[in-house]
Amino acid sequence: MNKSQSLVRLLQLASPMLPVGAYSYSQGLEWGIESGEVHDLVSAQAWIGDVLQVYQGGFELPVLSRFYRAWQSGDADALNDWNAFYLAGRDNAEALAESRQMGYSLKRLLLEFDDLPDAWTMMMEALPSASFPALYAGISQAWGIDEQDALQAYAWSWLENQVSAAMKAVPLGQVAGQKILLSVADSISVLVEEAMHLPDFMISNFCPILTIAGCRHETQYSRLFRS
Repeated sequence: MNKSQSLVRLLQLASPMLPVGAYSYSQGLEWGIESGEVHDLVSAQAWIGDVLQVYQGGFELPVLSRFYRAWQSGDADALNDWNAFYLAGRDNAEALAESRQMGYSLKRLLLEFDDLPDAWTMMMEALPSASFPALYAGISQAWGIDEQDALQAYAWSWLENQVSAAMKAVPLGQVAGQKILLSVADSISVLVEEAMHLPDFMISNFCPILTIAGCRHETQYSRLFRS
């Protein structure tokens, strides 16, 4: 697959049309709105930017990089270990359910494709409780998408979903949403570069406000999102 084809496949993976249900999750942001912590453009931008820096940059993106390299080397043991590590780091019930549900949906989609190598499909089938980022990294690698590009698209897709959630639940207008995207997205390239070189022992999901938000959302009375 040439670079142009890989770019098109990358855009497909990052698209909100990918049928994995990402739009139905706010990842704790809805509780931030309910609590009053997020109530306008400035506070929404601060919340989303902080979670991108602390949680995505310190945990999801570095683990995604490890997933990509495990697929690249055909190391099923490393893939299983990092998948277990990632799922253990999803530290509230809704976050864990989200990772498993989106992983299940992506797996069902990928099994409908007929252009995947048999060895790759066997490795996917052997992965128990496959998380979404594990399979996202795998199909990125199989489609010849560069690791750095795959991580940037993953971060962008997460950011776009968060802004969309804020626009619906705060609510914010379309111009405000675009302003957040324009401002926060500037940090993605640096975060990805750091994530790819972060030592294993420094990977951490420590983001207390996000954990609290996820736990509180589980019992939130009125909500639009599943997390």
